[in-house]
Amino acid sequence: MNAPQTGTLRIYYDGLCPLCVNEMRHLERLDQGRKLDLQDISAADFSERFPHIDPVQADRILHGELEDGTLIYGLDVTVLAWRLAGRGRWVAFLRWPLVRPVADRVYLFFARHRHRISGWFGRPQTCTDDRCAPR
Repeated sequence: MNAPQTGTLRIYYDGLCPLCVNEMRHLERLDQGRKLDLQDISAADFSERFPHIDPVQADRILHGELEDGTLIYGLDVTVLAWRLAGRGRWVAFLRWPLVRPVADRVYLFFARHRHRISGWFGRPQTCTDDRCAPR
């Protein structure tokens, strides 16, 4: 992905995932230029405010939206978010040609099991319904 260096990025994240929320809070603290717009897909009015985003798909893989309406996914969202927050060097290697395919597969595994993984790090699940179960 050749994402822009400037502009804004709307991130559609899982607000019921403790590790996801932790990362969004960290990004929010770093985002001095207010380039990130963080939106919780579990918000009651999410579908009304963002009818073009399928919350089921956004729950399976992280979604981001550029200023021009282009949707990006997974680690492309993560890398751009950290870049816009001024810490892109921390994650730039995830897009290197030899690392990218492996990183993307690891990300998909993490995304599928993120609630269980959160528990391994002492962050209890914030929901008990099927949404937190691996798919």
